[in-house]
Amino acid sequence: MPKILRIAVVGHTNTGKTSLMRTLIHDSGFGEVSNRPATTRRVEGAALMVDGEPLVELYDTPGLEDSIGLLEKLERMRGNLGLDWTDTLRRFVDSDEAEGAFAQEAKTLAHLLQCDVGLYVIDARDRVLGKHKDELEILGRTAIPIVPVLNFVASDYARTDDWREQLARANMHAVAEFDTMVLDFDSELRLFETLKVLAAGFRPTIETLVEHVSRQRSLRIDASANLLADLLIDASACLVVAERDDESRSSAILDGLKERVRQREQGFIAQLLVLHEFDDREFSHTALPLRNGAWGFDPFSPEALRQFGISTGSAAAAGAAAGLAVDVLSAGVTLGVGTATGAVIGAAIGAAREKGREVLSRLSGETQLRVDEATLHLLLIRNARLVEALFRRGHANHDPLRLNDRTADRQGADTWRSLKSDIRRMRAHPEWSALDAAEGQSLPAGRRAAREEAAAKIGALLFGLLDHDPGTHVERHGSKV
Repeated sequence: MPKILRIAVVGHTNTGKTSLMRTLIHDSGFGEVSNRPATTRRVEGAALMVDGEPLVELYDTPGLEDSIGLLEKLERMRGNLGLDWTDTLRRFVDSDEAEGAFAQEAKTLAHLLQCDVGLYVIDARDRVLGKHKDELEILGRTAIPIVPVLNFVASDYARTDDWREQLARANMHAVAEFDTMVLDFDSELRLFETLKVLAAGFRPTIETLVEHVSRQRSLRIDASANLLADLLIDASACLVVAERDDESRSSAILDGLKERVRQREQGFIAQLLVLHEFDDREFSHTALPLRNGAWGFDPFSPEALRQFGISTGSAAAAGAAAGLAVDVLSAGVTLGVGTATGAVIGAAIGAAREKGREVLSRLSGETQLRVDEATLHLLLIRNARLVEALFRRGHANHDPLRLNDRTADRQGADTWRSLKSDIRRMRAHPEWSALDAAEGQSLPAGRRAAREEAAAKIGALLFGLLDHDPGTHVERHGSKV
């Protein structure tokens, strides 16, 4: 295992140091994030682990609040003692004066001097002021490699060019852009590459970390695809039978099927949040697309289909409200493989309950009820969007979750067409659905093979969504006054 790289995260108060920590370690619970100044009062640490061993140690430090006064004190101390800058800084952090007015700055500098590299976090929305110039002056005298990290660069109010100009004047040219609200995998890799340049002695460590991060991302995409494939199999293969003679029971069966599908999708979302290391409580306050962990639109609602650009066609207009297809079986008539009668019709129960009762009352024999293709298409598209949004989301972000509303639909439509044959095979095997399986019951081997095939196609969709330019749909966030 390569040697451990120690990184101090430093910067002015309220620039996003703790947010950067949360995003890098994928832990939304680390530290305290607040708009109040000087939220972090002590040094807090976390480690990036590879194969169970710490590879990088990260330390969140208190904010630098009075750099102007501190620089004046350090210059007087240096002149009086005749020391170089590094020795002056070390003498300061060990002195009694470090317990006074500059206690926060002393904690930060003391820890920085013990680390191998520093990440200087800058809120790119801030104007470049005298206090920032003095911070750069002080940090530049520590003899520790400093990587400026421009945070909040996705904001419409970011002053990225102004900051790059000032950093160049301070002889800091290796600058990283890393927005802690909107996670971009390429930005993360560029940050590591910058570290590799300035901390050349830790090149093997950083290369091992980059390989690990890339591998974990691929594994998470594959796992997300498997979860979504499982959802589609459970919804596609599920089959219930209703009897014409008992209308109230038939309606209850319809409602029960829809509710099981709803709950199954919610179970998928819970699994997805765990996989991506998000706490589901973070989404309890959002508007669309999640309310209390649930989608804002019922998957059996025509409005949900319209929102995601899915057309059911005029023949299925009634069924779109329920999202259920009804195969009618005539008693005593052999119809061959598939046992479908002349038509597959929509049963409009719920939003069009009266129409559904009329349909059911006209059926003879049994009715086999399944989730229709439009709703299955919806389950694929909107949950692919959700996976993409979670991959893009920094763990410090507590804003309402927003979804890309274009690329997933376009690429998802292609994936849906490629999945049509898989869906037909799933429908032919009701025993593959876990919606009616007893707890602990093992599922057939055929389902596992179907899952692998569907997950491969869904995985290709997810990789495509995540590898395109995120600038076309990046979440924008506000200015600082």
